[in-house]
Amino acid sequence: MLRSVFVTGATGYMGSALVAALLARGHRVQALARKESAHRIPPGAETVLGDALDSASFASAIAADTLVHLIGTRHPSPAKAASFQAVDLASVDAALDAARDAGIRHLVYVSVAHPAPLMQAYIAARQAAEDRIRSSEISASILRPWYVLGPGHRWPVLLVPCYAMLERLPATRETALRLGLVTREQMLRALVACVEQGPSGIRVLDVAAIRSARETA
Repeated sequence: MLRSVFVTGATGYMGSALVAALLARGHRVQALARKESAHRIPPGAETVLGDALDSASFASAIAADTLVHLIGTRHPSPAKAASFQAVDLASVDAALDAARDAGIRHLVYVSVAHPAPLMQAYIAARQAAEDRIRSSEISASILRPWYVLGPGHRWPVLLVPCYAMLERLPATRETALRLGLVTREQMLRALVACVEQGPSGIRVLDVAAIRSARETA
């Protein structure tokens, strides 16, 4: 089923590729961007100028049934704890406010795998965002990758042999699978699949589900 999709973070690492993928499958896409980055929106999408932290700047422009939220701190690290609250979590609040105002039926959100031994402030912000999404009563698909391999994000490839070994050991298998690596292509397929499946309560996709997700025929 073709969807009308509003994408925040549409000029980022995942967003620009997702906009192009959705357009290629015939979906109508509105892409939120600041004026200075609007030129990075793929051709064919409707550009909506606004601030992802201020719902009033874009809510009235939404004409969609699905909102994909991809805003987040670039290159997260333990030193960026304040940004996780001021950007990652605050942008979810703005997205939820806009979604309620616009009558969005389905929210697609990229969270993070948890629990995990590292990046506690980052995980805490994403968990808080999930809680707020659940409380909103808007149907949602929540994806929980750990690290997404792709252009400019390839150093963990060196860990692939280690992951393979840990996945074979009973004592470490569950953790290795939960905190496994996914590729950007796998994430894109999973995001498109969530959009096309439409609203159905709260769905959570862990690493295994992201890897196996497929678009509808």
